[in-house]
Amino acid sequence: MIDVIIPAYNEEKSIGKVIADIPKDWVRNIVVCNNASTDRTAIVAAEAGAKVINTTIRGYGTACLSGIDWLSQQTVLPSIVVFIDGDYSDYPEKLPDLVAPIIKDDCDLVIGSRALGNLQQGSMTVPQIFGNWLATNLIRLIYGYHFTDLGPFRAVKWHRLMESNMEDKDFGWTVELQVKAAKLKWKTTEIAVDYKKRIGKSKVSGTIKGTLLAGHKILWTIFKLI
Repeated sequence: MIDVIIPAYNEEKSIGKVIADIPKDWVRNIVVCNNASTDRTAIVAAEAGAKVINTTIRGYGTACLSGIDWLSQQTVLPSIVVFIDGDYSDYPEKLPDLVAPIIKDDCDLVIGSRALGNLQQGSMTVPQIFGNWLATNLIRLIYGYHFTDLGPFRAVKWHRLMESNMEDKDFGWTVELQVKAAKLKWKTTEIAVDYKKRIGKSKVSGTIKGTLLAGHKILWTIFKLI
C-alpha cells in the first residue's frame, strides 16, 4: 500500500497538476501538507481529491512531519511512502518506476536522482547542483554510502521511515533521511528522474538568503549526525 506526501507552500498554480499526474491506481492516500500557505493551495488540493493537512509553522520538514503524523494515525498503515514536491518540477507519473526497486528488489529507500536524469535548462541553479554534489560526496566520504542527489522525489518503506525518527523541520529534511539511511545500513538505490522548471518561484533557491540558509543547514545536518 502506497501513500504520497506532498509538502506545499503557496503552490496553488501547480498543486492540482501534481495531484492529477499521480497514478491513482498505484496509491491510496495523497496527503498535501499545506505549510502555512497564503494562497489557495489548500482549496485547489482538496478540489483535486487530496487529503489536506494544514500546518501553521513554516518549514519543509515540518510539512513532511505533519503528513507522517497523519498517516501514523490511520487504521491501516502504508507499506511505502512517496515524497514529492508540490511545484510540478518532478514527473509524478514516474511513481511506479520510483517504487519498483522497493517492490522488486526489497530496497528500503529509493532516491529519484536528477543528476542521473535530464535537467531542463534553468530547472536547477548552479549553487543547487554544486551543493548536491558536495553534500552527496561528503555522505560518501563520512558514511560510506553513494548518492548523487538529495532529490525530493523519493520512496521509503514505512517501517524504515519510523525507524529513522526524523526530526528536521526545514531545509535539512532530505539529507537527514539519507544520512540516517547510511548510518542504519539500509538497502538504498537511485533511479534517474527528469526535472523541469518549477511553476512559480522557489522558496529556497529563488533567493540568495534561501540558498545560503539551505546550504548551511544541509552541511550542518551531515556533520551533526556523525
